Amino acid sequence: MSKCFIIAEAGVNHNGSLEVARKMIEVAASAGADAVKFQTFRTEALVSASAPRAEYQIRAMKGDESQAEMLKKLELDESAHSDLIAHAKQVGIEFLSTPFDSLSLRLLTERFGIRTIKIPSGEITNGPFLLQIARSAEKIILSTGMSDLSEVEAALAIIAFGFLNPTGNPDRSSLIEIGDSQKAWDELRNRVILLHATTEYPAPMSEVNLRAMDTLASSFGLKTGYSDHTRGIHVAVAAVARGACVIEKHFTMDRGMDGPDHKASLEPAELREMVHAIRDVEQALGDGRKRPTISERKNRSVARKSLVALREIQSGQEFTEENLGVKRPGNGISPMAYWKWIGKKATRTYSAEELLNE
Repeated sequence: MSKCFIIAEAGVNHNGSLEVARKMIEVAASAGADAVKFQTFRTEALVSASAPRAEYQIRAMKGDESQAEMLKKLELDESAHSDLIAHAKQVGIEFLSTPFDSLSLRLLTERFGIRTIKIPSGEITNGPFLLQIARSAEKIILSTGMSDLSEVEAALAIIAFGFLNPTGNPDRSSLIEIGDSQKAWDELRNRVILLHATTEYPAPMSEVNLRAMDTLASSFGLKTGYSDHTRGIHVAVAAVARGACVIEKHFTMDRGMDGPDHKASLEPAELREMVHAIRDVEQALGDGRKRPTISERKNRSVARKSLVALREIQSGQEFTEENLGVKRPGNGISPMAYWKWIGKKATRTYSAEELLNE
């Protein structure tokens, strides 16, 4: 089994502070995550001035500010990105960020050379943006929260069109043609990973539906992972046991901080615990072959049993159910031969408790 790629999702939990963002990079690297991910956006391009906050954001934050007012405080400018990318490289962790608009996409891919772009669940129906991303990114991680299979299929068709066509816009006939193209599906399998997600913060356990990862994998033949918005670490670990090749999980320096995502995020010690648990599970999954392990072999003679004389058996005397039994240790004749020995005559005398060795 290949190693699961763990994304520590810093998101906007830096609260607009470059100092906090830098510290979050250090925490993610120290925890053993493979990447730390932020969010890149220009508020004016992302939301209208009157857009309300989501219910979970209202619950998590005081005041009655609009979504635009909230997001404006959480922007990271070009200088901040340059600083954070350099800091991530310095501490040895991959830097990723989710763009939410065209200028932010170009900043990441053209200005900073980010090769992998994570598409959030909210953009899965944003056809023009999907096309731009497909033409800008080498690899794509696509979250599928709030969507059904038909919407995932439609998004993949546009992405595949963008992979294969550097210019032009898709229409119904071209998307149908893409859907039937082996070349298109080869590109998708090589360059796209689907993430199952439940877009609620925190996500209710009854709505997690980890088996939907299996459905995504069987429906599209692409690698699948899980973007976890539940409380705790156990669902993310379970997703790895079910085959997730990517895990994305929000973290924060302190769940008590004011902000939209802190309440549904892991604190540093929990992030470290999740990474360690995932790595343990990966080892525990093994290769699927059923055979005695190296450490087990030394225990076979202790845990298994052998044929043993229950009382003294004289040479020439028959072995019977009354004088032949099964006891530990297991370094003698296997009890699977028990019936073969019943009725046979002993070729020598055995004392009580002695293992058979004829």
